[in-house]
Amino acid sequence: MHNTVENLLKINENVKAKFERIGNLSKLPKIIAVSKTFKIEHILPVINYGHLHYGENKVQEAVEKWTSIKNENKKINLHLIGRLQTNKVKAAIKLFDYIHSLDSKKLADKIYNIQNELKIRTKQFIQVNIGNEHQKSGISINEVSNFYTYCKNLNLDIVGLMCIPPFNEDTTKHFKTMSSLNKELNLRELSMGMSSDYLNAIENNATFVRIGSSIFGQRS
Repeated sequence: MHNTVENLLKINENVKAKFERIGNLSKLPKIIAVSKTFKIEHILPVINYGHLHYGENKVQEAVEKWTSIKNENKKINLHLIGRLQTNKVKAAIKLFDYIHSLDSKKLADKIYNIQNELKIRTKQFIQVNIGNEHQKSGISINEVSNFYTYCKNLNLDIVGLMCIPPFNEDTTKHFKTMSSLNKELNLRELSMGMSSDYLNAIENNATFVRIGSSIFGQRS
């Protein structure tokens, strides 16, 4: 068996074990295999194994890699986890099932307009700038509630919140904050946790974890 599939199976086991140990989570968290920068040949063993959730950072790269595969396999869910520029919204909505990086009113307006034009609805996560970092995009914690209301007034399908905590800090406190924010808004999904801290994220109610290097190896 290809080692990417073995890696995925191991992570699956870790997720299930953590889920069973916690005992109070309502559903098994889903693994988004972050396939950005990897060529499709490298991803195919995982696709052929039957894994359904994949994460990409760039719209153009995803269009080239995934269009024909998604046409053949309607069960595959594609997640945009990188920043979405407004000029790429149309291409993104045609291809992606989930957008994890909704981070401004300008982008929300654009998604609203394009969805109406195309008659397609994608699922969105509001990206929260949980560490209040200047170089990162996302809605600041004290603005999340107002921004959520703004998006709901546009009839966007907001399924949850997403964050990328500061990489040099203990992520636990950030995950706890995200979990309570998500609960306050009564959202059903929560996208957080990567290769280094996904089990910690699950402990704090993550329903989607985004794992790349632990499945596909280091990016060159």
